[in-house]
Amino acid sequence: MEIRLANVNDCEAILHIFAEAKAYLKSQNIDQWQNGYPNKESTMEDIHHQNCYVLCDDKKVIATAAIIFDDDPNYHYIENGSWLATSPYGVIHRIACDPKYKGQGLASMFFEYAKWQGRIKNVNSLRVDTHEENLSMQRLVAKNQFQYCGIVYMADGGKRFAYEYVFEKE
Repeated sequence: MEIRLANVNDCEAILHIFAEAKAYLKSQNIDQWQNGYPNKESTMEDIHHQNCYVLCDDKKVIATAAIIFDDDPNYHYIENGSWLATSPYGVIHRIACDPKYKGQGLASMFFEYAKWQGRIKNVNSLRVDTHEENLSMQRLVAKNQFQYCGIVYMADGGKRFAYEYVFEKE
């Protein structure tokens, strides 16, 4: 298995994975990703900005994530807590796996990849957020040593739990 930058040829496979993730969230009565997002436009934007990554098994796209090393406006205000580190930071967004491969630690592979990239890019931390009812994502971030920091709000007003992983200084 390998993680690589996504390209336009991966878009349909990524959208299929997102559709499966949306269906799963809906079945769990979680309203995250139930408003049409992520969609083709956001996926193409991630690909264009070289922020979209895919995990491939024998060239088949089986998982995706956006790993971004830039400021996230949604993280400027945090409620009932605070961030653990200052800028620069990276973020992990839009992480999803093909349901046929769930339970194999694929999402954690993206977290490890982001940590590796973060060390190379010399950022202070990685940040991630998730819906307050998305317990599987909350377990994933805890498993990957991210600490709960507070509540952030998305541009559409959606409330999200925010987490951060701080790199140890050498």
